[in-house]
Amino acid sequence: MDTGKPTWWDEAVDALSQDEMLGEIVQTYPGESLVGRGDLFSTLVRSIVGQQISVLAADAVWARLVSHVETITPEALRKHTPESLATCGLSRSKASYIHGLALDADSLLLEDWDEHSDAALIKHFSSFRGIGPWTSEMMLIFTFMRPDVFSIGDIGLIRAVQRLAPEADTKEKVLEISKRWKPYRTAASWYLWRMLDPVPVEY
Repeated sequence: MDTGKPTWWDEAVDALSQDEMLGEIVQTYPGESLVGRGDLFSTLVRSIVGQQISVLAADAVWARLVSHVETITPEALRKHTPESLATCGLSRSKASYIHGLALDADSLLLEDWDEHSDAALIKHFSSFRGIGPWTSEMMLIFTFMRPDVFSIGDIGLIRAVQRLAPEADTKEKVLEISKRWKPYRTAASWYLWRMLDPVPVEY
């Protein structure tokens, strides 16, 4: 599993820099990029932590969880009850989901990731409790660094596109606009998030 900057990132930056809608945003953050950590389980847990809360709030809860558990692995999380995990600022449902994924880690963590399409990976992850399309798409972006992912379920992306194109007043219109950034919608998403938050999104 690759780590660091995606191999296709520079090509994406070159392409998106020429886009009339997003180009200025891309040029505002030279030298910055999506960074893969190569740690699937940790990224998955961090994605669940970040569900439906702001980037800053998610970072604060994540820091408390890391301090509490020390290492974000299935083995470490199994040593804690859902109630214990909830003391880090997680909702009861999120704490339950994370604990359940630690118990199901053997079936969750496949070995032949590269042989699966984006749609197949989303189907696999979404079969586990607590993981829906948005969390699955965050895995595709931040762990697998697939180049053309745009999560229409992400409210931040919707708001960012609507800031650039106020006429995109429905999800369908936002999704249609996103097609202008193919085949690098993952990079486009990263820059759209970047224009909204004071720190880069990380999972």
